[in-house]
Amino acid sequence: QVQFVESGGGLVQPGGSLKLSCTASGSTFSNYAVGWYRQAPGKQRELVAGIRSGGFTNYADSVKGRFTISRDNAKATAYLQMNSLKAEDTAIYYCKALGDSGPWGQGTQVTVSS
Repeated sequence: QVQFVESGGGLVQPGGSLKLSCTASGSTFSNYAVGWYRQAPGKQRELVAGIRSGGFTNYADSVKGRFTISRDNAKATAYLQMNSLKAEDTAIYYCKALGDSGPWGQGTQVTVSS
């Protein structure tokens, strides 16, 4: 079973950018479709973006045109480039293999505030 460790979160002003990373261990990263999820206070966790092993990507409507998911199989790492950040993007961001029902990692906090 593949496991991920997320990093790269922080405090950023509205309109700013952040790039999140998640590094895999425990299995062959390139075999897995990977998703970035987020959970804002008082809200359900939602899928923000996904990338298949062949590189096909999909995005939630709320982030289309602003976020870009990518992967580097040689580094066993997936990324989420976030641009034009808004206050409503504030959340804990998690990375997980799509369809994995196992436990969540600790995530990385993203706070968008002036």
